[in-house]
Amino acid sequence: MKSFVVAMGLMSIAGAAANGVNGVAAQKAAPAAKASAPGKTAWGDPNLQGTYTDKDENGIPLERPNQFDGKRAEELEDSELADIIKERQARAVASAATIGGAAGADTGAGPVHWYEHYGAKNSRPWMVVDPPDGKIPALTPAAQQRAAARAAARASHGPADSYDDRSLYDQCITRGVVGSMLPVIYGNSFQIVQAPGYVAIRYEMIHEARVIPMDGRPHVTPKVRTYMGDPRGHWEGNTLVVETTNFTDRTAIGVNGNGTFNSEALRLVERFTPMSASTVEWRVTVNDPATWTQPWTFALTLTKDDSQGVFEYACHEGNYAMHNILSAARAEERAGR
Repeated sequence: MKSFVVAMGLMSIAGAAANGVNGVAAQKAAPAAKASAPGKTAWGDPNLQGTYTDKDENGIPLERPNQFDGKRAEELEDSELADIIKERQARAVASAATIGGAAGADTGAGPVHWYEHYGAKNSRPWMVVDPPDGKIPALTPAAQQRAAARAAARASHGPADSYDDRSLYDQCITRGVVGSMLPVIYGNSFQIVQAPGYVAIRYEMIHEARVIPMDGRPHVTPKVRTYMGDPRGHWEGNTLVVETTNFTDRTAIGVNGNGTFNSEALRLVERFTPMSASTVEWRVTVNDPATWTQPWTFALTLTKDDSQGVFEYACHEGNYAMHNILSAARAEERAGR
């Protein structure tokens, strides 16, 4: 009976993957979407309010894969994009099959119905849209030195000597502004709420919320630095533009708290542009002259979906992982002695 249930679960995943490939191919073949005019709030601002998800963007790499050197995303044939998505979905199915129908390759536990990334209908082959080669620019010499110092410090002791050896994501603190909206295996819901003079964005995973003033006030001075920075917003037509500064240097640009650590000079400019009644393009320009040799921009699609409600993410209340990681390391040390 158990084998039958597992087999049926994997068949369902495979079916979702096939539907995802067909859906992406159809989407790619359709005419390019044009920016859409949303409705207005009671006070006259473009209305972007609602619950969104980017679960269908799961598996898209930030950078252009080397196999497509010399090509731009818009130059790919429909069949090439469909093949890319098919390969990504096959890897997701394989990960579910590794330990008999549980998604253990991803998290170490959990039945497949816990996860959102199977059959993802990706909108693009990679995320970086500028520079045109689809690659993140080179690190500055200062950033290379910081990265080398971090690596040397990590190599000087075990990976679980202290809670500080774990990422801020592991510690249930933050994934950062960029990480909080990059797609992962679950928890990909966001809620945009508007009020006169403010826009708020609530994230499911880690359960952070950003309150963005829209009244033209300057950034906080003297600078109070936070993990999520100090955002300021304005409208350019129907596009919500959010500029964020005043970051700490403890967050990284990447998924799950991994990636390159930014400096305190980081300035992010996000553009939320409605593309249809149900989709918004989220485009982010990363400008950190102390870390990258030039600014760079990536984009993905958010889809409005009221069925993807923002659940409570009680990370600290259930964060036994941190205690277990550290206590297991201490036990290994005692056994070694």
